[in-house]
Amino acid sequence: MSSADGVAAGPQPAPSARGGPGLRELAGSRGIVVIGGAGGVGKTTVAASFAAAVAATEPGRVLVLTIDPARRLATSLGVGELGNAETLVGPERWAEAGIRPRGELWAAMLDTRAAWDDLVRRHAPDAGTARAILANRLYANVTSRFAESHPYVASERLHELVEQGGYDLVVVDTPPSRQAIDVIDAPRRMREFFAGRLLRWLIAPATSRLVGLASRPFFVLADRVLGAQFLADVGAFFRLMSTMEDGFVSTADAVETMLRDEARFVVVTTPEPGPAREAATFAAALVERGHRLGAVVLNRAVPDWVTAEPTVHTGVLLATDAEGVAAQVAGAGAAVPAGPLGRVLAEVGRSHRLLLAAAERQDAVEGELAGAGAALVRLAIQPDELTDLGALVRAGRLLG
Repeated sequence: MSSADGVAAGPQPAPSARGGPGLRELAGSRGIVVIGGAGGVGKTTVAASFAAAVAATEPGRVLVLTIDPARRLATSLGVGELGNAETLVGPERWAEAGIRPRGELWAAMLDTRAAWDDLVRRHAPDAGTARAILANRLYANVTSRFAESHPYVASERLHELVEQGGYDLVVVDTPPSRQAIDVIDAPRRMREFFAGRLLRWLIAPATSRLVGLASRPFFVLADRVLGAQFLADVGAFFRLMSTMEDGFVSTADAVETMLRDEARFVVVTTPEPGPAREAATFAAALVERGHRLGAVVLNRAVPDWVTAEPTVHTGVLLATDAEGVAAQVAGAGAAVPAGPLGRVLAEVGRSHRLLLAAAERQDAVEGELAGAGAALVRLAIQPDELTDLGALVRAGRLLG
C-alpha cells in the first residue's frame, strides 16, 4: 500500500463526517460491507483498513475479500500469498504491530478458476457430471472468457462465505464501479441466460439433429467457420452446464436477496471531478437497485487545517512577503541565511495557495456527493505508507 492511496498511517485528527454515523455504525454491525468506486481511488486500502480496525476493536470474526486482485493486500497483512481459501492473520502479526485484537481477521482473494471448480462440484447433479464438466476441453476457456464468468462467480463466492464461513462481518473490495455493478447484476443475468434462447441454440446440436428453421442458418454458418466437431463440443459443454440450472438459479435468487437485505455499500472517491462523478453515478445505480448506502468516503481530501484562519493568514503572509518573514527569522538568530530561507518560504506560500484552490474544488465535489444521502467521511491525503498491519489499523480508526 503506498501513499498514493492517501490514507494516513500515523495518529491524525478524526475525519469529518456528515449525514449520519456512517462507518462508525457499520463497524459495530453484522453482515456485509461492500467497498466500491472508480479505479485508483484507494478502495483496497479503505477495505483492508476498515476490516483490520474492526477486528482490532470489536469481538467476532472479520473477513476482507478482494474481488479485484490486489497483491499489496497480502503484503500489508503479512500473510504471504492470498487465494480463494481464507487465510487467518496470525497472532504473531498482531504482536508485531503491538496490538491485542478483540476479534479475528481473515483475508481471501477471488481465484476465478478455483471458484468455478468449486461451483461446479457444488451445483452438478452428481459427481460424474461434475467430472465431465471439469474435464471438458472448452471448460477453462469458456469460464474465463464468458462475459458473466468473473462477476457471477464473485457473487457466488461471497454468498458461500457469508452462509458457511461463520463470519460476523465480511468486507468486500470490489473492482472499479462499472465492473462492481456487473457483480451486483450478475445473478439476474445468469438467471436470464439459463432461461434465454441463446442457451437453447448452444445445446441444440447436442440434443437433436433436427434444428429449427430459424436457427438453421446459424448452425450452417457455424459448421463452415468453426467445424462440426467444435460445434458439437460447444453443444455438449452447455448441455452439461444446463444440468446445473436449478442450483445456479436458486443461488442467484439467494445472492440478490443477500445483497439487498444484508449488505451496506461504501462508495470511495477522491476530490477530482472524474472519480467524483463516477461515485455519484455508482451511488445512484445502487439506490435504483434497492441497495443501502452506508457512507461515501472522500479519500485524499485536503486537510481541514489548510482552510483554518491562522493557516490562511500565514500562507498569505508567506506568499506576499516571504523575504520580510525570512529577514525577521534570520534576525532572530536562525542558522539559515535570509536569502535561501525567503525562497523556501515563498514556495511554501505558493503551495498553500494551490491547496486553497483544491479545497474550493473539493467543496464543489462534496456538494455533488451530498445528493447520495449517506454520511460523507473525509480521509486527508498523507505521505505515510501503509506497509504493515499496525498502519492499517491506525488508518482504519480514522474511518470512525
